[in-house]
Amino acid sequence: MELRHLTAFIAVAEELHFGRAAKRLRMAQPPLSQQIRQLEKELGIQLFERNTRSVRLTSAGESFLEPARAVLDDVDAAVRAAKAAGRGEYGRVTVGFAGASTHESLPLLTRAVRATHPGLELVMRGQTYANIALAKVADGSLDLGFVRLPVNQPGVRTRVIEVEELICALPIDHPLASRERIPIEELADEPFVSFPSNAGSTVRDALVKACVSAGFSPRVVQEAPDSYTIFALVAAGVGVTLTLTSCQHIQQTGLVYRPLAGPPMRLHAALAWRTDNTSAALRAVLTIAEAALPTPPLG
Repeated sequence: MELRHLTAFIAVAEELHFGRAAKRLRMAQPPLSQQIRQLEKELGIQLFERNTRSVRLTSAGESFLEPARAVLDDVDAAVRAAKAAGRGEYGRVTVGFAGASTHESLPLLTRAVRATHPGLELVMRGQTYANIALAKVADGSLDLGFVRLPVNQPGVRTRVIEVEELICALPIDHPLASRERIPIEELADEPFVSFPSNAGSTVRDALVKACVSAGFSPRVVQEAPDSYTIFALVAAGVGVTLTLTSCQHIQQTGLVYRPLAGPPMRLHAALAWRTDNTSAALRAVLTIAEAALPTPPLG
């Protein structure tokens, strides 16, 4: 049984006239009659009672009509769904992000996706450090990742969505807390709290690089897996830390943020994806992201 047979049957059943049905289907009447005979032969039943003056459905034909319509409706729905998926209106995109530093950018993206393509599902993978997110994008475990530059992974493309600066977070009663800006070299003898060294955190890497550039190696006395815990430890007086301007929304009692003295140390937050990822859903998300998270002036 072919779909054209069902289409022919429904046209004749609704018109109850082979000539009108053929005209509706834009075909000659003899081929239409042949298709109906083929369908009846395959089913082993007579669908129409016909003579030179009238055509009417048999009881079997009446029973067959609604299921035939349902089949064509399902096929039409499947075609529309496939075309919508091809345009990226449906599908699934896995996204890796770190909670604290994406608190503004991630909701902007997810809301824009829901508003534009509500049938598109974003599967969120939280607490993914930037370097780990990049590695997972590179190996195909993630479709899209919030990362930081530089990115040197072959086959991975990026677009900058935010320019961040490195700042200092310290206890409110720390002697340096009264300063408007803190020279990083004055932190040389301070205990530090930071992310684990082997976790793939670009913030930890930036902290170490900034301190080494100032002439000392940071003495990390406590490690924690996320910014919220790090700031709680800093507020408790365990140590100081370097963090990003994108994390200043975390208001912890007993904690203050201060900019660093000297030229700003900038990090570029970006979206990363594989260039060979052919997912139409991913392409749709990237298009939406261009409007929701435009590239800022780079400094």
